Amino acid sequence: MPSTELTFLTLTAAGVGFVHTLLGPDHYVPFAMMARAGNWSKLKTTVVTLACGLGHVLSSVVMGAAGMALGMAVARTAGLESFRDRLAAWFLIGFGLAYFAWGMQRALRGRPHTHVRAHADGTIHFHSHVHQDGDSHLHGAAAVADAWSAARFTPWVLFTIFVTGPCKPLIPLLMYPAAQKSVAGVILVTAVFGAATLTTMCLAVLACQFGLERLPLGPLERYTNALAGAAIAACGMAIRFLSF
Repeated sequence: MPSTELTFLTLTAAGVGFVHTLLGPDHYVPFAMMARAGNWSKLKTTVVTLACGLGHVLSSVVMGAAGMALGMAVARTAGLESFRDRLAAWFLIGFGLAYFAWGMQRALRGRPHTHVRAHADGTIHFHSHVHQDGDSHLHGAAAVADAWSAARFTPWVLFTIFVTGPCKPLIPLLMYPAAQKSVAGVILVTAVFGAATLTTMCLAVLACQFGLERLPLGPLERYTNALAGAAIAACGMAIRFLSF
């Protein structure tokens, strides 16, 4: 494969990876929102983002390689990627709605409320509290276990969704060097596209996380999990119905 063509294809892969990531809110909004809701550290946010992004790119490489090995045309391979795109969008919508419902349950359970206490001597007083502030050991333990469980499964759910979802622009980029039987070209295009995608994802996620951490929510603070779920579901809907 001529070096001029390979250089042009490599630069194209870098540009497409950058633009594709920025134009797809699903590449950074879910991670930034979950980091805000779960109080993730910058390190955890970066690791989760990189793992999901790597799975996102490599799954498309595997699909593309399988399609080329089976002699499938670009149109048929693109059709499979489109199906995966719809599937990932529905997974994102389902996860977002489920997380929204869980977040609302936690928020409403933690809303302050008042009990009236009447004593034998006729004294009446009012006792205000929330069920997550340590008023009850049972409620406190349940709340901690609930939050810990969510913290464990959320990154895995995101990883599964991103492995399912395709990197649609990558397959056409790989077809040309593959048709030229240039293994080095395929590897170089994949590496450059992957590096551009992962770098852009991480920078966008960390920038959003930085901004969200400084956004005062006031009384809406206890709804952060619900807001994260709503944002994730909205990303899925944008992908499914607006072709982002």
